[in-house]
Amino acid sequence: ASSWWYIKVLTTLLAAWAFVSFVCGIILGDWLDQFRLGGFPLGFWFTQQGAMLCFVVIIFIYHFWMQRIERAHGVDDDDNSAA
Repeated sequence: ASSWWYIKVLTTLLAAWAFVSFVCGIILGDWLDQFRLGGFPLGFWFTQQGAMLCFVVIIFIYHFWMQRIERAHGVDDDDNSAA
């Protein structure tokens, strides 16, 4: 059962990464350029800044999600019992 959760986490986050990278950055880039954010075309901004922000968010989501799964299965690295 634990490998199922791990596969779900990886599949979800990789799908988000692929959407941000390929769909928003490449496929929808020209369409997004019709909108402006901070004076720049949205497609350009999203490819240069928005994607990096999304990737950082994906890293934090992965960390907290995996931490929760590890605690649920009793394999976390927290050393709370040593105190």
